[in-house]
Amino acid sequence: MTDLLVLWDVDGTLLNAAGLGTRLYEMVFRVLFGCELPAVAPKAGRTDRAIITDTLTLAGIPEPRAQVDRFLAALAGQVAAVDGTLNARVHPLAGASAAIAALAVASTPDRRIHQSVLTGNIRPLAALKLGAAGLGDHLDLGAGAYGDAHEVRAELVPVARLAASRRYGGGFAGSATILIGDTPLDVEAALATGARVVGVATGGYSTADLAEAGAHAVLPDLTDPALVVAAVTG
Repeated sequence: MTDLLVLWDVDGTLLNAAGLGTRLYEMVFRVLFGCELPAVAPKAGRTDRAIITDTLTLAGIPEPRAQVDRFLAALAGQVAAVDGTLNARVHPLAGASAAIAALAVASTPDRRIHQSVLTGNIRPLAALKLGAAGLGDHLDLGAGAYGDAHEVRAELVPVARLAASRRYGGGFAGSATILIGDTPLDVEAALATGARVVGVATGGYSTADLAEAGAHAVLPDLTDPALVVAAVTG
């Protein structure tokens, strides 16, 4: 049997970060540019690299793309400096921990199920949120892909496949990779790369929205671990 690579979205799928990312953006912008950030670009389903580019454009920063790597580095530094007060409101969504654990139990020597993340967050921010939500168990963050790699979410899928193949062997081509996410952009990323996708209506999109986008399976939430396992193993 082919091993499976399950790539979880973070925000809106596994947890609610209560605006933590936006607050960190505001801190970084203030440090780098000496003024308040007027607005943050739309974030749902997008990568930090894309969000930062558009946010700096909205703020009128000259040559915004030239500033993105500097902003990303400062964001990582700000994450490292978080003292615990900012992430106190981060909490897991209902069923998230049990769903991850159920997939871990469903992994067998004949068909291993490797779990990581495919997220718009940079890795330090993803790790911070998952740790604050108590969701670090069974997720191998070294086999995932993060929002500094590319502006386009679909481009993160081959990054994760390569990272996973280096850790576990195999290429996780086609439907051996399963994305789980709450936005049409999660669905689009999977369809563009031949992966399977499970839509979860725990963010701003309904089950109908995710089905219309083309998700192979759609769940209202993660509260039934058996349904999660069935949707993933298909």
